[in-house]
Amino acid sequence: MTRLRFRRAFLAALFTAIVALLVSVLAQPAGAAGGATFTNPLKSRAGADPWLQYYDGNFYLITTSFTNEMFMRESPTLAGLNTAPNVLIWHDDTAGRNANIWAPEIHLYNGHWYLYYSAAQSGAACCDTQRTEVLESAGTDPLGPYTFKNQLSGSNLTPGGWLIDASVLEYNSNLYLVGSGFVGGSAQSLVIAPMSNPYTLSSSTFTVISSPTYDWEKVGSPVNEGPEPLYHNGRTFLTYSASSCQTADYKLGQLELTGTDPLNPVSWTKSATPVFQRSDANGVYAPGHNGFFTSPDGTQNWIVYHANSAANGGCGNNRTTRAQQFTWNADGTPDFGTPVALGTSLAEPSGETGTTPAAYTLVNKHSGKCLNVSQSGTADGADVNLWTCNGGANQEWTFSDPGNETNRVTNVNSGKVLDVSNCGTADGTNIQQWSWLNNNCQKWKLVYTQTGYVRLVNANSGKVADVANCGTADGTDVRQWTWLTNDCQLWQLKPVS
Repeated sequence: MTRLRFRRAFLAALFTAIVALLVSVLAQPAGAAGGATFTNPLKSRAGADPWLQYYDGNFYLITTSFTNEMFMRESPTLAGLNTAPNVLIWHDDTAGRNANIWAPEIHLYNGHWYLYYSAAQSGAACCDTQRTEVLESAGTDPLGPYTFKNQLSGSNLTPGGWLIDASVLEYNSNLYLVGSGFVGGSAQSLVIAPMSNPYTLSSSTFTVISSPTYDWEKVGSPVNEGPEPLYHNGRTFLTYSASSCQTADYKLGQLELTGTDPLNPVSWTKSATPVFQRSDANGVYAPGHNGFFTSPDGTQNWIVYHANSAANGGCGNNRTTRAQQFTWNADGTPDFGTPVALGTSLAEPSGETGTTPAAYTLVNKHSGKCLNVSQSGTADGADVNLWTCNGGANQEWTFSDPGNETNRVTNVNSGKVLDVSNCGTADGTNIQQWSWLNNNCQKWKLVYTQTGYVRLVNANSGKVADVANCGTADGTDVRQWTWLTNDCQLWQLKPVS
């Protein structure tokens, strides 16, 4: 080779290498630019049937509770959901819908969030009384507060209107309720009905659009459930969960709306193979019941789902919430890839502008002062009182989940937890800090009763953290008291970066 030809070849190779490097850099997820990462799970307790929504600077996560309550977590970052407080946003004692809440999800229409979920009659054997319910928020705060709006059922659904895993499909400016049910002796199938508004069906007759026909949809039992719409470049997809959730082979299938009428079963085309399934190599079993969300800057598509870490994990609270980015195939269909192993470092969604809170202060609505450990004490029994907010570690608290969606509230300065003295249940019993004993006297529900504020309800007594006599002076005692619905019992969670 001549020197000139060698030089040309070298320059061409160098140019090719530079271009390849630039393409590689530009192809990296935008979220990786700042180096922020997270690891799954996003929720390690009660993480089944997750719905994850990004709205107005925060991520919101809600999951199945199996009780008559629903809890939501809020965080400016995806990573922060793992340590965010559990906030109780709905409690229902109404006969006929006060048990076994499954598969909640929220959708924003006309300035209100609509929360769809299935619930059962208390005391009924699982699960023939499951019905779909709808709540409506007072405004645009995803945490609520919510009021009950309607029960959605069908005249041809058996037994008696059984309908679970409802979601809302939007097509040509019309709304449709999609869910899972039985029609005319069918196996558990995907069903659809038209809606006249977000909480009302315009027809009580449901149509089956997919039944389990492939072998991979029948492992354990024939099941199609958990339908979730996905829209891309003018195309409409519907993912769903197939096979029994009791098996490791619970997985995702996919429909596409290839016709023009969502109510006509022939308008839907089913993928012959699963689109997301177990990965034994990654220790991920039964991945399913998913939702979708976009990154804060709108450039990335993400899937949220639950899965087990063991093949015999089953359908209970061992399932954890997980999320990962997905891409699109050349033919325009989604490519969900393989579920990643727990602990894998993943780039945070692109466009996150907030930081994961290191802790929170609890600011009383009436006084504007903070929940405070007296004199920065570190001993068991140090008093908890009210004090001017000053940024001290004795006024900072972290939250963790000890079980049943309650909160362990830990003081950053002392490492000790919010505690009711001697597990008392009387009005006026002192609130203090104490070493963690893992009893209900040290577990708290944060009940969202007014926009921006919670009540701290003790899991043992059912009474709330209250400022004595509604005082406003530094050092005013904080005690437990019967719920009085006043501002002295309301607290604002303020993140500390």
